[in-house]
Amino acid sequence: MRKVWTSSLIIMMLGTLLGCSSGSGDKAGASANGNGGAAAPKTEEAVEATVYPIQTDKTLSYWGEINGNLIGVKASHDEIPFFQDWQKKTGVTLKFTAPPTGQVKEAMNVLLASGDLPDLLEYNFLGDFPGGPEKAISDGYIVRLNDLIDQYAPNLKKYLAENPDVDKMIKTDSGSYYAFPFVRGDEYLRVFQGPIIRKDWLDELGLPVPETIDEWTETLRAFKEKKGAAAPLSFVSKPRFFNESGNGAFIGAFGINRGFYQEGGVIKYGPAEPGFKEYLRLFHDWYKEGLIDKNAATADTKSLDGNIASGATGATIGNAGGGIGKWQPLVEANDPKAVLVGAPYPVLNKGDKPKFGQRNQAYASEGTVAITTAAKDPELAVRMLDYGYSEEGRLFFNFGTEGVSYNMENGYPTYTDLVLKNPDKLAPAQGISLYARGSYNGPFIQDKRYAEQFFALQTQRDAVTTWQNTDSAKYNLPPITPTPEESSEYAAIMNDINTLVDEMTLKIILGAEPIDQYESYVAKMKSLKLDRAIEIQNAALERYNSR
Repeated sequence: MRKVWTSSLIIMMLGTLLGCSSGSGDKAGASANGNGGAAAPKTEEAVEATVYPIQTDKTLSYWGEINGNLIGVKASHDEIPFFQDWQKKTGVTLKFTAPPTGQVKEAMNVLLASGDLPDLLEYNFLGDFPGGPEKAISDGYIVRLNDLIDQYAPNLKKYLAENPDVDKMIKTDSGSYYAFPFVRGDEYLRVFQGPIIRKDWLDELGLPVPETIDEWTETLRAFKEKKGAAAPLSFVSKPRFFNESGNGAFIGAFGINRGFYQEGGVIKYGPAEPGFKEYLRLFHDWYKEGLIDKNAATADTKSLDGNIASGATGATIGNAGGGIGKWQPLVEANDPKAVLVGAPYPVLNKGDKPKFGQRNQAYASEGTVAITTAAKDPELAVRMLDYGYSEEGRLFFNFGTEGVSYNMENGYPTYTDLVLKNPDKLAPAQGISLYARGSYNGPFIQDKRYAEQFFALQTQRDAVTTWQNTDSAKYNLPPITPTPEESSEYAAIMNDINTLVDEMTLKIILGAEPIDQYESYVAKMKSLKLDRAIEIQNAALERYNSR
């Protein structure tokens, strides 16, 4: 942060801010009008498409994190070609501030307390703001965008009218638009993660790509005993222990996942369901037998990369791009015959379709951009942000600048070698991130053609197809939200329960406690008001379905 605030100053300004949000100050009016406090007339001219670049000498302040792909590559937004070109194409000058890497929530708390808000905030208000976006609006931090979108964002308005499923996702239960959304524009873009395995080892050992838990057990034993793998199965355990379970990889074989899901219109919590005990039993047995990395409880990205590159690990869970795309050259450097492929999400019985697997919604709340109540010209901010939903803007966000980062070949935007074979020997994800935002989120509609080129290897494309074969769409929750009143209660309950589940998972899998302790942990979850958390989630799901 550019300013260092003393504790007393932060408290004083926070009190002032809260006072404004609860009374009749300008910010309360701004959230009600949805246009920064000054109701703009609905004229025919107002809804006409903006001509870019906009002719203006005004500057907007923009707060947002630098994408992880560029950490260590560029020090600020101003050094990244994409952000330079975004200003040129829209005609709007942006003054950037970036929170420290890995400290976004903490930096946001300081920013809100300071009262010195920028015009634009790139932040996950749905997932990371206490009370959710409706609370951020009612507290006077960000504006309700309904009128502004209706008057000044014809590109986004048209897309939402043509895609009512997405329109439903990006609103609150009360119908408030709160940020310019990131939208995965094709089903193909919503699945990108799953089990990954050394196919060359399987071929050498005469084994098929495993599909069932029993086949996985046999395969991991063979990797340990016949290939000398010290950590046959390894994965990142940050930010949560045994993070493989987050998207229902091996845990999904037991009909559950690590969080909440819906079944028959009712929300359930995976760790409190009987299948979780069987998952713990399996991983306890695998860990005891040495089939799982002995450091699995603390493994980070660096240690996993090293295990895969050295041949200590033969199977993991990862992405097609940042996983197979990153690891394939690493394993080839040690073994030219090495081949990494995507394996199906495991099941218990051969031929069954996996119940769970990674599958994101069309709307992702990360990378979305809200307009604050401090914005002096919200109309200009909306017109600038609407660029990402125009035809020209969608090409720019996904592929960058024509003639530089892509060329149009037979109507197909094709990345240049500057991006995919960067002269600085950057990975394709880094090259794309320098000139476009196709490989990560932001206020635009993601294009399938980005992924078709990002997944340069056939094994990557095949992996996505393999991982798509699940029933997760039936069970995954849409972007539901507790009410502001429910949110604090829900957050307190789940903070305690998540801590308890982490403790249970770690102790039972590592053998510090017997598997029979599982029922006592479920009883503790109940005492911590799990039923109330489920009640809140069910109410939120009902409201979402009624939007």
